[in-house]
Amino acid sequence: MRRSGSLVLLSLALCQLCFLTEAFRIPKQLSEDKEACGYKSCPEIQPNKLNIHLVAHTHDDVGWLKTVDQYYFGSRSKIQKAGVQYILDSVIQALLNNPDRRFIYVETAFFWKWWLRQNEGVRNDVRMLIQQGRLEIIGGAWSMNDEAVTHYHSIVDQFTWGFRRLNDTFGSCARPRIGWQIDPFGHSREQASLFAQMGFDGMLFGRLDYQDKAQRLKDKKMEFVWKASPSLGSRADLFTAAMFNTYSPPPGFCFDVLCADEPVIDDPDSPDYNVDTKVELFLTYAQIQARSYQTNNIIVTMGDDFNYQQAEMWFINLDKLIKYGNKRNGSTVNLFYSTPSCYLKALNDAGLTWPTKSDDFFPYASDPHAFWTGYFTSRPTIKYFERMGNNILQVSKQLAVLADLKDNQRQLELFREAMGVMQHHDAVTGTEKQLVANDYARLLYESVFNGENIAAKSLNKWSAKTNDGQLDSKIYSCLELNVSSCAYTETNPSFIVQVYNPLSRPVSTYVRLPVAGRVYHVWDATDDVKLTSQVIPVPEQVLRVPGRESKATNELIFRAIDLPPLGYRTYRVNEISEALEETPVETSNSIGGELYTITVDDSGNIAVQYNKEKDMNFVQSFHYYEGAEGDNKVFENRSSGAYIFRPKTPTIHNLVNQKQYSIVKGPLVEEIHQKINDWVSQVVRVYTGEERIEFEWLVGPIPVDDKIGKEIVTRYSSNLNSGGEFYTDANGRETLKRKKDYRPTWKLELHEPAAGNYYPITSKIFLKDQEKPLKLTILNDRAQGGTSLENGQLELMLHRRLLKDDAFGVDEALNEVAFGKGLVVRGVHYVLGGSTKNLDAFALREKELTLQLALRPSIYVTPSTQVNGENWKNNHVSKRSGFAKELPPNVHVLTLEPWKDGTVLLRLEHIFEVGEAMQLSQPVEVNIKDLFSSFTIKSIRETTLGANQWLENNHRMKWESETNEILRSSEENFEPITVRDEVINVLLRPMEIRTFILEVSYP
Repeated sequence: MRRSGSLVLLSLALCQLCFLTEAFRIPKQLSEDKEACGYKSCPEIQPNKLNIHLVAHTHDDVGWLKTVDQYYFGSRSKIQKAGVQYILDSVIQALLNNPDRRFIYVETAFFWKWWLRQNEGVRNDVRMLIQQGRLEIIGGAWSMNDEAVTHYHSIVDQFTWGFRRLNDTFGSCARPRIGWQIDPFGHSREQASLFAQMGFDGMLFGRLDYQDKAQRLKDKKMEFVWKASPSLGSRADLFTAAMFNTYSPPPGFCFDVLCADEPVIDDPDSPDYNVDTKVELFLTYAQIQARSYQTNNIIVTMGDDFNYQQAEMWFINLDKLIKYGNKRNGSTVNLFYSTPSCYLKALNDAGLTWPTKSDDFFPYASDPHAFWTGYFTSRPTIKYFERMGNNILQVSKQLAVLADLKDNQRQLELFREAMGVMQHHDAVTGTEKQLVANDYARLLYESVFNGENIAAKSLNKWSAKTNDGQLDSKIYSCLELNVSSCAYTETNPSFIVQVYNPLSRPVSTYVRLPVAGRVYHVWDATDDVKLTSQVIPVPEQVLRVPGRESKATNELIFRAIDLPPLGYRTYRVNEISEALEETPVETSNSIGGELYTITVDDSGNIAVQYNKEKDMNFVQSFHYYEGAEGDNKVFENRSSGAYIFRPKTPTIHNLVNQKQYSIVKGPLVEEIHQKINDWVSQVVRVYTGEERIEFEWLVGPIPVDDKIGKEIVTRYSSNLNSGGEFYTDANGRETLKRKKDYRPTWKLELHEPAAGNYYPITSKIFLKDQEKPLKLTILNDRAQGGTSLENGQLELMLHRRLLKDDAFGVDEALNEVAFGKGLVVRGVHYVLGGSTKNLDAFALREKELTLQLALRPSIYVTPSTQVNGENWKNNHVSKRSGFAKELPPNVHVLTLEPWKDGTVLLRLEHIFEVGEAMQLSQPVEVNIKDLFSSFTIKSIRETTLGANQWLENNHRMKWESETNEILRSSEENFEPITVRDEVINVLLRPMEIRTFILEVSYP
């Protein structure tokens, strides 16, 4: 989507004017076609001229101002004149009209929707155009994902599914070779690392900080080798190019029906004849651009948002521009239709040495007062729902494989597609119109509901004792546990609970079930052992959440011990009618057991003292920023909005704390139920036997009766000496060190001291003491913005409600309402702190908690009205694991899903970074031959990360960097699977993900 940055572009332009081994048996897929596409079809470069690569393209948002369907079909034109079906219809015909023309397309979600509606004649034309390289697929994911608030698990999945559709339909000529991230609002190092692992030769992007861009243009460093992973080394290096004008055409050269620029008029008899003027202006622009780049090749994007609905308007004018530009007497330019991949090939052929970069491109600012850091938090319920969707998708895919579920594949495909849509840079980001956000929620809800049906059906089959796996038992899921609601537990006096663990290691976790009763007995169905349980009241503030329709006033808690990896365990729950033994009212003002002393201090804030590390403590508190409001006509009048975080003043405001709280203690958990005010409350809890402290916050409806927008944050203020440094994750994976008021690659001039220090926190943020081996980590359940503005302090933004738009295109204030009131949000932070003297132990606890938040155990309920406990026991296996043996603690099954033709897609991941731990950060070898209990591996073959190319067939370009390193091609890093004596050994280095296609057999 186009957000105006014309003032910055103008100033920049003026500035420029101034100065493998054999597998058991090879599965039948991923054929390597021999068509003359890709680099073979690239135009010839003229060594003594400026080669201008004209790239005809359209940028089609998978939802933004209109819904996905509205964009595809072209409805709601009063909002935006955009119809993707007309773009693709028009482009295909225009390409057929002239064999010299080329076009690139990016969004597989739209391309697939269009493809399904075409007749065989059109399909044959498209196949021909792709095979000849005239229509090139770039990027290839289901959508162009955001890079700040997306999780790497979902990024990999949505690329994999887009690749799958392209590969199955068009073969290798449709296999993308480069990344095309032209519109995301900042770029993550992890995205580059994933692209390298997908086998990409490079990436082009559009947006970077205005100060960074000015410096790079001056130094000719717009193109570089991105060293994207300290752990993976050169295997994750990616050649990267930042484009001159984001992704738009030069000023005056937009030849689209949506534009008002003059066409190229070459009739000499016409009074409007303008060829000479047009060519001169264009070539002047090209020469200015060329001054900032190292080679005699430049890329000029000829397209924009939803362009080419009448493609001939564009192509006729581009034909003329090429013709007359090249015909000019003494012309020193070579104009031609090209593609981003052909542009990269030309750069590679130049054989230059390139600068490097090892940090990322966050935060992104488009002007001194517009830091795009608000969207790190915008629409927090959508962000949580997306994360929940990935959790359920992985469970559904795993169980479908383990149970060998043959049907419901269409529902699984729709779920994959919905999650792909959610990764779009205007979906999970929260930067869409409200009607579009509602449609995203509808789309995801339908898929989550169907996904839970797949999981329940698979679990029913897998747990059956009967050979045919057919049982009448009804298994239900609880999708509203975030508001302490589950109809199947709160309306039935007895029920069966199956808890499924999607992680690759045994997990012991506390289960919380909403109930209406006061006394329950819980039995482990495997050992027939009665478990300790505890019933506690649902906080009053949760009971009053708008839209909550639940009879539950309490929560039943028990500990599910040693849930099997990729497996489940069963429990029986019965309500007891006997009188409740009254628990004495707690007079203590603290919780925390042996590990902590947690109190409410005189200011109403939570004070935590570590009992083991006597010299470590922190205070947790709530605050808010007032959102700036202005007319957005000049930089200084920028409003805080969906994209932009801009507080009215740098000074943070304290909430008026009512200092109301109560304490609940029992054998399993101790909690402080705290009311800050009428719209902010929280539960602080410590479970028996657990080292984490949970801060379960509830915020909203944020009051705006005073006509002031507010942005709510929580702070954890510790006594650690962090020296202005803190660490954040990148897309839930590797970490980067941050420093307040600092950028590694240019001298920062900062006008927004709060917003300019905010970073995306996808899964964790932490501090290290500069002198002592102490660490404080905050893990979150959804993406949020975060920072450290003071020594020893961490800050995370929880919720935003604003009354002005920030003028970057949405044209709506971020003022969410639900059920007639301002939006209420509930979430949780896990806090883990202490000594890191035993680095492996601390790192493992942190990693396990991070995984448990990302992939929580799934809870399935069968009411006693469906089946009694004895019948269940006779017909079901009470405990099963998908593994026949354990994996090492540093190895994780990232992907286990049904693939095609009876095969299974498997990804194994080393989850530790180099230096993150000692022993756990070492390479590890695992034998997966008999790893799985449900099936036997008959054949195995390795692919690139996107599962669309055999690994041994991927040969990435080599690039030489200023450090005298050559980016090694993938075959030099190819570690074949060793297969011998019924052993399949897989070596995993730190942060390595290896992807396999398995042919399997079931008993």
